[in-house]
Amino acid sequence: MKQQITTLTGLLLAGTMTAAQAADISVGGKNFTEQQILSSMTSQYLEELDYDVDTRSGMGSAVLRQAQENGQIDLYWEYTGTSLINYNDISERLDPEETYARVKELDAEKGLAWLAPSEANNTYALAMRADDAEARGIQSLSDLADALNDGEALEIGLNAEFYARDDGWRPLMEAYEFQVGRRDVSRMDTGLVYQALRDENVDVGLVFATDGRIPAFDFHVLEDDREFFPAYALTPVVRQETLDAFPELEEQMNALSALLDDETMAELNARVDVERETIERVAQSFLEEHELL
Repeated sequence: MKQQITTLTGLLLAGTMTAAQAADISVGGKNFTEQQILSSMTSQYLEELDYDVDTRSGMGSAVLRQAQENGQIDLYWEYTGTSLINYNDISERLDPEETYARVKELDAEKGLAWLAPSEANNTYALAMRADDAEARGIQSLSDLADALNDGEALEIGLNAEFYARDDGWRPLMEAYEFQVGRRDVSRMDTGLVYQALRDENVDVGLVFATDGRIPAFDFHVLEDDREFFPAYALTPVVRQETLDAFPELEEQMNALSALLDDETMAELNARVDVERETIERVAQSFLEEHELL
């Protein structure tokens, strides 16, 4: 009987410990390299700050957003343009500040708090090989337009989707006031654009601004000086209930957000996708470099 009581007491204590050890914060992430790095980085960082963290990475975008709205995920990194266009159905063209303000307002109604945006903006961009861009004096999309309007022959590589989109190639030409004939535009899969640009089969290619192949292949991203492309600022988003429970979380996550920009994210992505380092190690070394671990 004594042994049964001891066993029962042990089970009750184990149950109590399990309840006490329930995760303070659940951290989510989407199913591609950049997001997996961020979810690992966030989890390691918060664990160092003595949170009990449950990490759930590798989720589809819509599933992850729904999980956060339903209270299953407390915190993850989202892109301003994704929330604006995909989750709030806003098609109006807004500048980066307006985009952030709008999603912050709209998502607050759903119990979600947008913290400080990082300088990382994973939007569409046009890039050139860095040495070629320097030799031609092309640093921005306006410079590219001037070169094309002056008759410089440049082969453009685009994916088929962007070429055909209503907010894609044709509106970009209109915004920057230049024209390129069909014969000077090569349409291909997104991954092949990077290869074609690297191998000098095209002179200008469509990229995503934080892709790891940009630094790996020594590309120069042309400045979007007329702000044509939608803003996709990478930002920590947390459930308001969670933020109310842990108000210090805002300052803590804002400190991490302040360390991220396009170049940093591209380098981190390249270490995983090109150099084949593990996601956990890349995230850990970044935190160690900034004395957050």
